[in-house]
Amino acid sequence: MTTGIPGVGAEPSAPALPDRAAVQRRTVRVLVTAQAVAGLGMGSMLSSGGLLVERLSGSASLAGIATTLITLGAALAAVPLAALSRARGRRAGLGTGWLLAAAGSLVVLAAARLGWYPPALAGMLLIGAASAANLQSRYAATDLAEPGARAGALSVVVWATTVGSVLGPNLSGPGEHTARLLHLPPPAGTFVFSVAAFVAGWAVVHTRLRPDPLLMLPAPAPAPADTPGAPRFTARMGSALRHVRSSPAALTGLGALVLGHAVMVAVMTMTPVHLAHHGASLSVIGFTISVHIAGMYALSPLVGKAADRLGRVPVILLGQALLVVAALLAGTAGSRPWPVTSGLFLLGLGWSCATVAGSTLLSESVDPGHRPEVEGLSDTLMNLVGAAGGALSGPVLADYGYGGLNAAAASLVVPVAALLVLPLRRK
Repeated sequence: MTTGIPGVGAEPSAPALPDRAAVQRRTVRVLVTAQAVAGLGMGSMLSSGGLLVERLSGSASLAGIATTLITLGAALAAVPLAALSRARGRRAGLGTGWLLAAAGSLVVLAAARLGWYPPALAGMLLIGAASAANLQSRYAATDLAEPGARAGALSVVVWATTVGSVLGPNLSGPGEHTARLLHLPPPAGTFVFSVAAFVAGWAVVHTRLRPDPLLMLPAPAPAPADTPGAPRFTARMGSALRHVRSSPAALTGLGALVLGHAVMVAVMTMTPVHLAHHGASLSVIGFTISVHIAGMYALSPLVGKAADRLGRVPVILLGQALLVVAALLAGTAGSRPWPVTSGLFLLGLGWSCATVAGSTLLSESVDPGHRPEVEGLSDTLMNLVGAAGGALSGPVLADYGYGGLNAAAASLVVPVAALLVLPLRRK
């Protein structure tokens, strides 16, 4: 009951809820900034990781292990970081991923200073957490987005990765000077920049991502597969697999997403080693990788528009064609660096088509209540298959050369083509 006198006998009013649209705009801005800064950390060491492991170990076959372990680390970190986000919000999940990557970069620097390659490999595994945080950032952009604006928000955050990732590989030259000042092997200098970039990415998210978009959503209901007698991880992954298998379109999207990633990782991993063996400088190698990353991310908004207007399947087919052309162009280049650079750009663009259209087709082909675990399954499989591709790329390069590596990678488009053709044949 109120008395009519202000402040006397009046019931306390509930605190005003933050405006959802305003929080969404702020969330996207913060994620774009964090992605650009932290992406610099990933891009700066991509062209140097394999070269550093080869230098420390004295084995070209082990050079591919660097990217392999980063990819494997992303697969191992994806589920724990997602669980941390569910419990404590996006700030905790994304920030922890970038702090783990910064710690991994410090381990690599210590190993380079001591000349031991096993600790460097352990550091690469930790750096994979940055890749997992990168992937989960795109989902964070859609937490509060309206249904008609989700793809736009996601594509902007994906595009923001271009800024740091394209500039990062071009730090190879300054990295050499930094390495000399710190008495490190030349390829190790870029990891100094990685430490700073990952810490800066954590700082942006930790201080600016408020309110946390995920914590503003209603708590999700337990999944049907979460029975008391089954582990939560097993239940969720089993449910995701069942839903993907029950939908030919979802299976096609998952196949395009996972195998396209394997093609990209296998070729990209050993390209710096191939160029170095033919006398290319670190600056040329860094430029090639930056062009490749530009192909992956810079045109992603246009790829998304094409997938919306032309359909998911045509863009997936375009991506498969680009992957084959890229392998042909780079694999027949020999010692010429520019055809390799052109091929790596097309490789990145083919990956973008397969990833954007495949992810969309996968997500929209399953029940909305099961999308989170299906998306988690796709990220885990992407990284595991990518890790396998990176691990095998070194031995394949050693035995069959760069041309043989590209031919083997291009053959992975065949299963995707089969997934696209078989439903038509049934009809």
